[in-house]
Amino acid sequence: MANNTPKALDDMFHDMLKDVYYAEKQVLKALPKMAKAAKSPELKKAFETHREQTEGHVERLSDVFDAIGKAPRGKTCDAILGILEEGKAVMEDYADSPALDAGLVASAQAVEHYEITRYGTLKAWAQKLGHMEAVSLLDATLAEETKTDELLTKISGSTNSAAVAKPKAA
Repeated sequence: MANNTPKALDDMFHDMLKDVYYAEKQVLKALPKMAKAAKSPELKKAFETHREQTEGHVERLSDVFDAIGKAPRGKTCDAILGILEEGKAVMEDYADSPALDAGLVASAQAVEHYEITRYGTLKAWAQKLGHMEAVSLLDATLAEETKTDELLTKISGSTNSAAVAKPKAA
């Protein structure tokens, strides 16, 4: 009879939590490649710093799973795979271009915006479900993701300028 029970918000919360857990682990794999590809020292450092933060995000997500009495487990997230695939294409297609860093910033911000949306939703759902420990953990990660997005916006000023700089005539 339990199989006929409609899924509820707590089921959706758990599913999205698995989705974000998977996404963060994929981002962990992508960030070193993005850092290596970046030409700007500032952008390279931002990717390296965010990789360290992302390790903390994965740990926090494990704590959220613990707080709701579930095992930390990921579920394939097609959205993040698509976003990261676009980033990989930028690295391949623009490897020798002055536009590379601008493209890397855009790709990284696509990841950040996806994560900000997911963490914001998870936090709101955790509040509705009374998972107050989860709310605190999710809020900490949401704040870091937002700060990273703001840093990338700042960096984009210089990467966008470099991308449109005209080569000097010989």
